[in-house]
Amino acid sequence: MTIRSQRRGLSLLLAALTVTLGVTGTVTPASAAQTATAGTPKPTVVLVHGVFADSSGWNATITALQQAGFPVIAAANPLRDLAGDAAYVSSIVDTIPGPVIMVGHSYGGAAITNAARGHDNVKALVYVAAFAPDEGETPLELAGKFPGSKLPPALVIRPYPGGKDGYIDPATFREVFAADLPARQTRLMAATQRPGSVDGLSGLSGVPAWKSVPSWFVIPTADNVIPPAVQRFMAKRAGGKVKEVAGASHVVMMSRPDTVVRQILAAHAATR
Repeated sequence: MTIRSQRRGLSLLLAALTVTLGVTGTVTPASAAQTATAGTPKPTVVLVHGVFADSSGWNATITALQQAGFPVIAAANPLRDLAGDAAYVSSIVDTIPGPVIMVGHSYGGAAITNAARGHDNVKALVYVAAFAPDEGETPLELAGKFPGSKLPPALVIRPYPGGKDGYIDPATFREVFAADLPARQTRLMAATQRPGSVDGLSGLSGVPAWKSVPSWFVIPTADNVIPPAVQRFMAKRAGGKVKEVAGASHVVMMSRPDTVVRQILAAHAATR
């Protein structure tokens, strides 16, 4: 799929959302059910990025959600250690009085799995090419559960005071992380990537929120970071609703934002 066709697809989705929901969040009176929910506040969507990325990866998703009237917070995941990262994201949810949908990409999925725990206002979890660990599991362990990840040989480890950070070698960044994006774009992404602490990637997960909160999954079938087989395994045990995206890379929220937005909207529709 070309960038032009991606943008056209997202534009069509935005147009459909505008007609259905209204840019300001009001609903056109197409049915009694729509009218009944017109005054219901939309949930805040909390987006959590993973390792080797930052919140800008959500830009297209944010644009679509905001135009549909959803409040959005794209959390700046610290990427230091799983317990601490989850606590940081959880502190953001603490400040939100209304309903919340949490969306995690990659390692961000592990963060929301733990951060959502204990928050009654979290109504849905959406995993986008993401880890959904069970208690006692680590992201690194899950990544290797089934063959197919190209990440381990591509990692460049750089020590910092108190630990070690992992980067993706720029020479293989596009192939591993974002093969369906233009090379010009991925060269920039490789240069600006945010590393993840090895301690964070190997941190033990706690009791998972997906055991009590309904979940949705977006699984890109050409993911070279988290093999699709791993994602299907996690989705099945969580009882999640799955949408697979043929040929999409690990950064499916950038290459196919329309599909990611639709899955978030499906979570909203099912839990409101």
